[in-house]
Formats: sequence, structure tokens, C-alpha cells
Amino acid sequence: MTAQTPPESAGPSVTTTIDPVPATFVPDERTMDVTVLGAGVVGVATAYAAARRGLSVRLVDRASGPALGTSFANGAQLSYVYTDALGSPALWKHLPQLLLGLDPVFRMHWLFDPDSLKWGLAFLRNTTASRFRENTLAVLELAMESKSAMDALLQRHRIEFSHSAPGKMHLYHDAGALRRAEAIAAIKQRHGVVQQVLSPREAAAVEPALEGVTGLVGVMHSPQEEVGDPHRFCVELLRVLRERYGVQACFETDIDDLVREPDAITLATRDGRRLRSRQLVVCAGVESTRLAHRLGIRMPLMPMKGYSFTTRCGPHTPVTSITDTTRKLVFCRLGDQLRVAGLAELGVRDIAVDPERSDLLVALARESLPAAANYDAIESRWAGLRPMTPSSMPIMRQVQDGIVFNVGHGMLGWTLAMGAGERAAALLAQR
Repeated sequence: MTAQTPPESAGPSVTTTIDPVPATFVPDERTMDVTVLGAGVVGVATAYAAARRGLSVRLVDRASGPALGTSFANGAQLSYVYTDALGSPALWKHLPQLLLGLDPVFRMHWLFDPDSLKWGLAFLRNTTASRFRENTLAVLELAMESKSAMDALLQRHRIEFSHSAPGKMHLYHDAGALRRAEAIAAIKQRHGVVQQVLSPREAAAVEPALEGVTGLVGVMHSPQEEVGDPHRFCVELLRVLRERYGVQACFETDIDDLVREPDAITLATRDGRRLRSRQLVVCAGVESTRLAHRLGIRMPLMPMKGYSFTTRCGPHTPVTSITDTTRKLVFCRLGDQLRVAGLAELGVRDIAVDPERSDLLVALARESLPAAANYDAIESRWAGLRPMTPSSMPIMRQVQDGIVFNVGHGMLGWTLAMGAGERAAALLAQR
């Protein structure tokens, strides 16, 4: 039920040199205030928000440590102002190509089961201009809360996770796409967002790595955007949680059943342990649907598989975080290494790294920014499942008395984690 561990084929992450977090098993008789199920960025952030409110917290995951699933090696961008919903009117133009599988970057794999069909219809309803704007601004509001929560955390606790604010540039090779980006940027600017369109020459003056990039019609520059290593963040924040807040961590713990009691919720593990708490927060990504079904709840989540690779910086690695909107990939510098992420496969549930898809990502990156990285000596490759809702807005709500779901953060899980954790913890505090 919890976040999946990357398979061996995914390769090692650049953060595996950090000392592992040993498992801590809570005595069966101890009843905690809150159990957080899932130790990715959302789960760890939720545990922090609850512990900071004075609640005793247990963090549970079936992996051997924190952030070993979808949070392990994602794009690493903290995109606080780029919150555009996946569903938009522009999608209809490309829908036939997507349905026929002709787009090598974005693929849809539809399963004709009732939940998948309901999700697809709900997604299409969210592609209208009004809903695209509404959903984009709703995610923006949560992103701004997340930035504030991250700032407050880093003022309280020193955590090293290659965090910086180099700004972000979206590269556009299509004039129509740039005009649409300008229109949504104008709406966001009314909410205090700082973004501006630069010519290719102006963009290269800010980021020299773009000098000589061909085909650009313009660049959307968001100068305040941030980056950071999500896996390292989770490892370091969990250390703070254990040392300063007494948070208990149970790793390699697979949940087999959930039992409701008058004054507690008991999670039964497959190895016979029983973990009791007064409240439960589910932050287990796409795996959350299984627990939701057991509770008689439909959780509208669709997996979207994405890929990344990490390698050494090249002779012209951008300092600014870069998103190539045509090839749908991101370049994010983390110290002396470069993380490149991209590709989208909606409806795929297999987390194994497909060599052909991974090689396609490398080829697209080399085509986009040929001197950005050492593409011939890639250190790690990864794939993970991003839990998508039809609206692109996460689900943060109490589904039953004492049970809160904090899921569905999609491609912005790293960005939204801190704000979503605060909202989930606020639901606990209300109870």
C-alpha cells in the first residue's frame, strides 16, 4: 500500500551515498496520535507538519528508507509559479495523435475498467478554458503555501539538499504555444507571480548555455524558481524529525489490513505487527487507491510514468533550471551533477526502466542542449509513477473519521509537498 521501491534496473541514485536511515519499530502497545502511510516527499512533509503541531507521529513505508519511490530521482525543480494544469483546451488539437500513440514523448495507455474510464471522462471535462484557469490558479495557491512552508522550515532547521534559487526558463519553439503561455502568465501576475517573456538573445544573456540553441521563438523566464534534491531532502528532514520531534519511522513495513476500533485505527503488517494510532494520513501515491477501495472509497488517481537520468555536468551546463516545452523535458543542476527528466506515459503501472524509453530521453536531451551534460557517462537512470488527478489538483481531505488522504500531486509532488502537508495536518488539528 505504500510507495514502491525502485527496481534494481533503475540504477543507483546520486544520493545513495547518504547514510541509510535505520528502521525503527514501535512497540505494539504504543498508540500514536498519527500514522503517516508513505515516506515520499509528501509523507515526510506531512509528518513534519503534524509533529510541529505537537502530535506524536509514526511514519510507515514498505521501502527500506524514505523517498525511494516517485520522490527518488524526479526532475528536482521546485516550480512554485509554473502550476499549469495538465488538462487544457490546447490538448484537443493533439488528442488524436495521443490516442493513436504517435507522440513519442507523451503516451496514453487506457485501461477499459470503470475507474479508468471515469478518470478519462473527468479529465476531458477539465480541459475547458474556464476549468484550466481555475485548476491552474488552485494549484498556484497551494504552491505559494508550499513555498512559504519550505521557507519557514529552512529558517528553523538547517537541511542540506542542494537547494538553490537559480530561476527557471521555459523554452518555446512554437509561437502559438508561447502566446498561450503569455496569456496564463498575465493571469498569474495578478496574483503576485513574477514571469516575463524574453527573446532568444535576451535569454542567452541571462543564461549563456542557451547561446546557439536553434529554433527558439521565445523564453518564459521565472527568475525566483528553486531547485533541490528531493531524496536528500527527505533523508535529512527525517533525521530532524527523529532527533527533534521524536517521530518514529517504520521501514520495510508492508501493511496487510486496516482495522477500525472505537478509539484508534490499527494497521496490521504482513509480519504480524499491529501499529495503532488515533488518526491516519495516507500519502502513498498511486498505491493509495488500494486502501481507498478497502474503505469503500473511489480515489481518482491515474499513474503517469516518467523517466530521469543523472550525470556529470558538461562544458555548458545551464545554471538556470531549463524546461524544453517542445521535447517536454527538464534540466536541473544539482551541485556538480545534472538531472534530466521527461517523458510521460499515462496509465502505465510498471516502474521498471525501459531501456528504449530511457535512451529516447537521453537522445532528446542531447538534441536540446548538446553541451549541457556528459551524455556518454550517465551515472543513474530512473523511472517512477506520478499520481495524477483529473484536475491536476491534489486530494487533501478527510474521507472518514480519523482518516485523511493526501494524494494526487502529479508532476508537482516535490513542489507541493510542504503546502499539502500543512493542509493535511490542519485537518488533523481540527479533529
